[in-house]
Order: sequence, then structure tokens, then C-alpha cells
Amino acid sequence: MVHEDEVIRVYVGVDRSQLLAVPVLEYSIKRHTTAKVEVIPMLDLPVPEPKDPRNGQRTGFSFSRFCIPKLSGYKGKAIYMDADMLVFRDIRELWNIPFDGAKIIIQQEVKFTDESTQKIGAPKTRKKQCAVMLLDCERLDWDIETIVQGMDDGRYDYDQLMSELIILDEEHVKYGVPFEWNSLEHWDSDTRLIHYTDVYTQPWSACGNKNAWPWFAEVRLMLADGTLTEAAIRKEVDLGYFRPSLLRDIKYRHLIPSFLHGLWDKKNAAADKLSGYIPHKAVYEAKRHRQQVIKEYEARMQAEQGAGDQKVSNA
Repeated sequence: MVHEDEVIRVYVGVDRSQLLAVPVLEYSIKRHTTAKVEVIPMLDLPVPEPKDPRNGQRTGFSFSRFCIPKLSGYKGKAIYMDADMLVFRDIRELWNIPFDGAKIIIQQEVKFTDESTQKIGAPKTRKKQCAVMLLDCERLDWDIETIVQGMDDGRYDYDQLMSELIILDEEHVKYGVPFEWNSLEHWDSDTRLIHYTDVYTQPWSACGNKNAWPWFAEVRLMLADGTLTEAAIRKEVDLGYFRPSLLRDIKYRHLIPSFLHGLWDKKNAAADKLSGYIPHKAVYEAKRHRQQVIKEYEARMQAEQGAGDQKVSNA
């Protein structure tokens, strides 16, 4: 249970392109609870690069969650979330899930996979998720330099680290976070937290996401009470991180009859394209750079292997 003087610490993994989504997430958390909550964005943490680029971060914050125990001074517990989320219930429901001897608590199962994987840009399958995670920081000795060194030493690779959490024994992992607290591209009356996990359709970067309306509604509340300004949103648009039609959607889409939403979305998408907007431009540039680095690395390894084999044959 949350004690009166206890602070619920929420660490948020984020890159620069989604930085303005963090205060929206924070607003939604605090609007639904009377508990003391501290939201800490983890932007550009000093994380070492693995020697093998194939083990590198897939996003600018993939390894951030492993930094939380140290950031917390190895004291108390904490919650990890991604920035592309919105909360609808009291976060104490999540905070009060018992560890039962485990060191971390991750999601139980992924529901509604058929519905969410039919979306444009969605993956073919939905793996078990660690995007919402509770950590017992006092019992986790994680150090990101040591964790990356484990990949450099060949003890495990990126997929084993991120998908299998191989740095923890299975007995220390509890599958206890309900899907409703990490609802992937799905909303219903039981949803506690929606996760806009597919970058192709996130409300701030694409038109027509059927579940964008609660995010728009949250931003309208923030604009109304001055927590967020139109100027701040326009700045992200000018920098290319948010789409030009976003403010128009936030301010007016809920006033448009639902049977006209398709036409409204098409016009907005056309206007965005005409303006030269490229969704997640910086993210995809980083991805292409990473792929090129991997290609060059593999070519170099193959050449070195070939030279080694030739040396052996000549011996």
C-alpha cells in the first residue's frame, strides 16, 4: 500500500521526438490520483555502446530501464513506462501490486492481438511486454556498464537481454502487470493505460488512429488550464517531431460528426504530406544509420574471417 508520505516514482523512457508526450502522460497520471507522484524523463542517458552494433539500442532509450535502480540510489521501488502512453485510473492500482519475492513485475499476457496486429505498421505478433514494469530497486544490483559488458563478453545478446531478461533468474520475474495496465493499441472501459506503441499511427505523428481521441482530450484539458500551450506544440511541429495537422485535430476533430472522420483524416494527412512532413524522420534516420553500421561491421567480420581461414590454409 502507498503510505501517506511515500512518493510513487515513475521513470519514463523517451527520445527527443516524443519528449512532449511525457507531460501529457504525467498529467494523465496525476489527474487520476491523490498520491504523490514524481515523473522522471530519461532522455539521453550516458549509456555505453556495445562493441557489436547488432546489440545496440533499437531506440534511443532501449537500455534506460536498466538504469533505474542506480538512478534511484538502489532504494525503494519504481515504475518504468514508455512516453507513448496515457493513464485512465489511479496509478496506486499498479504501484500496489505485490512483488511476492520477485525483483521485477512485468506484463501477464497480451490480449486482443488479432485486433492490434491488423493495423498498418503493426508487427505480425505481440511479444510479452516490459514497457510497463515495477522494479524493487533495493534488490536489483543492475549497472548499465556491467550489463553492456555482458553482451561484449558474449554471455548474451540484445534479444536475450530485452526479450528474455536473461540477467535475472526466472524466479525473480513476476508476470503480474495486467494487460489493462499496458493496453497495446486497444481501448475499452477496462483500460487503465493505453500504449500507442506503433510509431506509424501514434496520434501526434499520424492521422486516423481510432484510439487517438483520449490523447486529444487530455491535451485539450492541459491547454484549457494552461499546463500546456499551443506554442509548445507548434515548436514540436516546427522541429518536425509532431505533424502540422495535430493542433487542428486536437481542437476540432471531436466536433466533427463521426461519419465525416474518414474524410477529415484524409484531408489532414494530405495537408501534412504537402507541407513536407515526414513522420518520425529522426527516428528512421537513426535506424538507417544503425543498419548501415551493422552492414559494415558484418562485412568487416566476414573479411577478417576469410583472411584467417586463408592464413590457416597456407600454414
